[in-house]
Amino acid sequence: MQKLVEIPFDIAYLLIVLTLGVQMIRRSRGNRQALWFGAMTILLGAGDAFHLVPRVYGLCTTGLDSLAAPLGFGKLVTSITMTIFYVLLYQIWRMCYHVTGQKGLSTVVYVLAAVRIALCLCPQNQWLSSTPPLSWGIYRNIPFALLGLVIIVLFYQAARTHHDHIFRWMWMAILLSFGFYIPVVLWADTIPLMGMLMLPKTCAYVWAVSMGYRAYALSQS
Repeated sequence: MQKLVEIPFDIAYLLIVLTLGVQMIRRSRGNRQALWFGAMTILLGAGDAFHLVPRVYGLCTTGLDSLAAPLGFGKLVTSITMTIFYVLLYQIWRMCYHVTGQKGLSTVVYVLAAVRIALCLCPQNQWLSSTPPLSWGIYRNIPFALLGLVIIVLFYQAARTHHDHIFRWMWMAILLSFGFYIPVVLWADTIPLMGMLMLPKTCAYVWAVSMGYRAYALSQS
C-alpha cells in the first residue's frame, strides 16, 4: 500500500515543484521577486530530491531499512535547504511589501537559520544511523520552528495590512506544513503511521509555491 501511494506522490511532487520553479524563472522577464521565488522553489525541490529519490528507490527495490545512510544524508541536505528556503521567503516578504530597515528582525531570522544549520551539522545527529537520537531531532527543530513562526506572523500581518489577495494564505500554508511536520519529528519512531503526515505537509509546500507561480509566472504569460 505504501508503494502505491508514496512512489507516485513523491515523483509527482518533485516534477511539479521543479517545473513551477523553472517556469517562474523563465517568465520572470527581469522581475526580481519572480526570480527569487523561482530559485526558492527549485531549491525546495532539489533539496527534497536528496531524500525522496532514495525513498522511491528503496520502495521499488530492497526496502527503506537497507538505505539508512543515503536516506539519512538526504534528510541532512533537506534540513539545510529547507532552512535556506525560509530565509529566501523572508527576503521575498521584504521585496513584496517594500520593507526597509528592520535590522533587528533580519538578525533574528539569520541567527535562527544559522543555529538550525549548525545543529544539523553536529555529529550527534547520527544522520547515517538507522536509529538516530530523537533528542537531537528535537534540538535542531526548535530554531527551525521559531523561524517558521516568524515567517508565519510576518506574512499574516502583511497580507492583512496590504489587503494582499495573492499571498493572503501564505501564512496558513506554512502553519499547516509545521502542524503536519512536528508530530512526525516527535512520534514517527514509535508510531510509524505518523510518517504519513509528510504527505499533507508536502501538499502545503506545493500550495505555497503555487501562490508564487500564480503571482509571477501566470501574470507574465
